[in-house]
Amino acid sequence: MILSLIDQFGLAALHKLDAETAHGVTIKALKSGLLPACDSPRDARLKQTLWDLDFENPVGMAAGFDKDGDVPDEVLRLGFGFTEIGSVTPLPQAGNPKPRVFRLAADEGVINRFGFNNKGHQALLAKLQARAGRPGIVGINVGANKDASDRIADYVKGIETFADHASYFTVNISSPNTPGLRDLQARASLEELLSGVMAARDAATNRVGRMVPVLLKIAPDVDEVTLDDVCEVVLAKKVDGMIVSNTTISREGLRSGAVANETGGLSGRPVFLKSTIMLAKTRKRVGPDLPLIGVGGIDSAETAWTKITAGADLLQLYSSMVYKGPRLANTIVKGLIARLDREGIASLREVRDTEMSAWASANP
Repeated sequence: MILSLIDQFGLAALHKLDAETAHGVTIKALKSGLLPACDSPRDARLKQTLWDLDFENPVGMAAGFDKDGDVPDEVLRLGFGFTEIGSVTPLPQAGNPKPRVFRLAADEGVINRFGFNNKGHQALLAKLQARAGRPGIVGINVGANKDASDRIADYVKGIETFADHASYFTVNISSPNTPGLRDLQARASLEELLSGVMAARDAATNRVGRMVPVLLKIAPDVDEVTLDDVCEVVLAKKVDGMIVSNTTISREGLRSGAVANETGGLSGRPVFLKSTIMLAKTRKRVGPDLPLIGVGGIDSAETAWTKITAGADLLQLYSSMVYKGPRLANTIVKGLIARLDREGIASLREVRDTEMSAWASANP
């Protein structure tokens, strides 16, 4: 009860700040230890081994929260089963002009147009070298510089730079905030990109002594034909998994007034329906064996459960913490355990895909 009150007062104070300042304060609070750890309960029914990685629970922190790898261990201590750093680009870049992130309180959503602001490969590499040997699953989300003459080379450079330190890689071609980036989802461009990325990963395998999985993160806005192409290329290139999905450029049904018209990617509760349909459509195309991470609008154990029934093996969240607080992962894990108890289910894997067909045929 006391911790809950602290969370409520903390959120109220943060919401008096602009959204980007509040995010910076949260990162500093984590680094300084002002947010106490709240490790999630462990339950064998939530455990999974994917890509030779042992996940204690399926709830991960999505990329965007810890862009520069400042607090991966602190995030894990909030009860997450894994965390993802980035997006990181070879060269530092400032991103788009401020203000560039906006709360949509009436919708419990967030719009951002950060534009891959980060300190670059070398700054992140130094931090990862300093934490070498620590436990925990930490993925690296790699991107391309806005002014890169060869964006594919930027992704390849990310694989080469971080192969020794990444638990897995995410290839982010789905941010709407770098002009032309989503064009890499087109079939010919995607084939070229994934050929380069997978070759770089394979070349690093002997040096690293293990196979570092590569995941592709897609947008929720791709049409059926493009999704067909993306899934076919992913399977042909033997990509290890997919993340579905990034933010949306759609603005349908929002209640937050003028701020809802800000340019950028929309995340949080408003993207739940669209992203869950896209997840199910993806699962239907790639089959039962390819691991999928479901992202978009997860803010409770109920929405987490829905993503799993629609086809997700693992989950990620970020924007919902703006409204639900830093203990959300812990709350979701406890809720999943309670539901497994209530329904007498031996493993989350038993319910994966059970509603996939219904979601795949739904309208966003």
